[in-house]
Amino acid sequence: MTAVKIGLEVLLVLASLFLTLLILMHKGKGGGLSDMFGGGMSSSLGGSTVAERNLDRFTIAIGIIWFVTIVGLGLIARFSS
Repeated sequence: MTAVKIGLEVLLVLASLFLTLLILMHKGKGGGLSDMFGGGMSSSLGGSTVAERNLDRFTIAIGIIWFVTIVGLGLIARFSS
């Protein structure tokens, strides 16, 4: 059981770092903190590109992995003796 717990903890750290990186790569939508740091200077072209849609998909996938890892660690902590 400890090998599974260690594996999930390592996966959680990696997913957390990668999720943070992916979120920071998103383009600001305006009106938030991104405007404070200069993100509001860019003009919107009206549509999302393939790269933005793929970035959204990767972010959602890593978010799901992060959530499942948290639930797994919680179940291990709950049912371990």
